[in-house]
Amino acid sequence: MLRTVDRVLLALVGLVLLVLGGSVLAVGLGVKAPSWWIHDSRHDVLLSQTERTRWRDAGWWWPVLIAALAVLLLLALWWLVAVLRRRRLGEVLVDTGDGEGAVLRGRALEDACAADAGRLDGVARADVRLTGRRGAPRARVRLRLEPHIDPGTALDGLTTGALAHARASAGLEALPAEVRLKGVGHRAERVS
Repeated sequence: MLRTVDRVLLALVGLVLLVLGGSVLAVGLGVKAPSWWIHDSRHDVLLSQTERTRWRDAGWWWPVLIAALAVLLLLALWWLVAVLRRRRLGEVLVDTGDGEGAVLRGRALEDACAADAGRLDGVARADVRLTGRRGAPRARVRLRLEPHIDPGTALDGLTTGALAHARASAGLEALPAEVRLKGVGHRAERVS
């Protein structure tokens, strides 16, 4: 969902900047601008002397301008960090014992762990996501449980089964996990 919102926002910002930049370039190259456009000719400036100095003597102008620009800068930096931060671990470093090491794709370990957890009794669906660093991954597990299963039993089966197998197969000393359990919706049974 967040990736879709990011792409839509980037596309809209890019489209607006492309249209504005293209229109300013076209007017600068001599294309006649519409009557409502902010530029009239190729020698017109973006901000006239009057527009640039209108609020210069007002005491509130500079603090408001600096605060607005600071807020825009912070929002842009926050968005950049949110887009660049990888939420999913791409690879896991596996110690092979010979000092070299090997790399295991994070998605492969996620899929194997999710398949292993999905085979547990009473688990309708399992989703696993690896986060953290290559040498010290962490797992985020979501289990959708059938109505008849005890959550404690499912959690015990997950930790001693799927997570233990993933930890052993990747040669990890520990694989901390955050597990979220949710029940599957079902229809009420008729009692006679």
